Amino acid sequence: MLKGKKIVLGITGSIAAYKACYVIRLLVKAGAEVQVVITPAGREFITPITLSALTQKPVITDFFAQRDGTWHSHVALGLWADAMLVAPCTASTLGKMAGGIADNMLITTYLSMKAPVFIAPAMDLDMYQHPTTQHNLERLRAFGNHIIEPQSGFLASGLEGKGRMEEPEKIVEYLDSALSSDTPTVNPHLSTLASKKILITAGPTYEKIDPVRFIGNYSSGKMGFALADECLRRGAEVTLIAGPVSASLMSPVNCQLSTLTRINVESCEEMYNAAVEHFAQADAAILCAAVADFRPVEVAKEKIKREGDELVIRLRPTHDIAAELGRMKRKGQVMAGFALETTDEQANARQKLKKKNLDFIVLNSLRNEGTCFQSDENQVTIISAEGEKQFDKKAKAEVAADIVDELECRLSAE
Repeated sequence: MLKGKKIVLGITGSIAAYKACYVIRLLVKAGAEVQVVITPAGREFITPITLSALTQKPVITDFFAQRDGTWHSHVALGLWADAMLVAPCTASTLGKMAGGIADNMLITTYLSMKAPVFIAPAMDLDMYQHPTTQHNLERLRAFGNHIIEPQSGFLASGLEGKGRMEEPEKIVEYLDSALSSDTPTVNPHLSTLASKKILITAGPTYEKIDPVRFIGNYSSGKMGFALADECLRRGAEVTLIAGPVSASLMSPVNCQLSTLTRINVESCEEMYNAAVEHFAQADAAILCAAVADFRPVEVAKEKIKREGDELVIRLRPTHDIAAELGRMKRKGQVMAGFALETTDEQANARQKLKKKNLDFIVLNSLRNEGTCFQSDENQVTIISAEGEKQFDKKAKAEVAADIVDELECRLSAE
């Protein structure tokens, strides 16, 4: 939904600039608040008076207002906006955005933008086809920007419509779809996690008793998968070690910076081996899996039959994955763990934090109804040597954002 969204609309010097008026009308009709930033060349095609009448806001062109010298802060715009849309975007502006040439208010606003950026190119076909333009488009995609272009028509060349600006209705539909996600969209190339290698464990482990029975727990893997989604949205290279779950990842934001390697395991032994193998190359690890603490000493080769009044199964401890990675941790790596306690919650979590050499630990509680196992919501406390941060009950996708925010802060400090 676009209602209440704050949109910075960048307009450049293209004949398609008149279409920006229709974009504004559709955005305002949908309930969005629009702030126009126009280049000097853009003013040659459409007047700021027209744009201001549509947005009910003064149009920003220069770094300083001509009348009173008021400074227009591109940094403030970058913090204010929920999204930036550049429509139309000329080949010249594409090149400046790709190369970081901040010679006007629009480009400095783009470089300061903390929200996702959407770009609707507008130029003739020859300019569009030029290798330089294609290179700039690929660079902007790699930086995590959304490129909005018309779909190819039925020509054998597949170039029908290429270069022209997409129709206003389609542009607004694209924004509405992208910004309607339950999970907030971020600009991944501005994230500390961009290109960082993050190891995540998720789900339960199953420890076999015989070919058809096992020791396990109720973990669904939803929290770990939400964390993987969040890290991918921020441009990270994620290695997800997943126990036996039916959970799946959402489609991450279109970001070529992020990559996913998923390793499916069943037992603690398998998860331990995979975690130890990949941790050395990781910048950070989030150990969210609910690993079984014990496994049978002997595993029957055939199904155990029901005989007698009782069955005794001897157990031995499994590997302590967090403790082992804590011993391996090198300077600069960040480790986060999870704790699910039923008694003395904070005290037990703090003991685990110190014992396993974690940077912070996420405390869950079974006392919070509708959270933890199988639920789509969670309520957590983040505990570290510096103190505690308590959060309200919310969707696990939002909890994941809180946890990854904490991870980003610690990686930034390293």
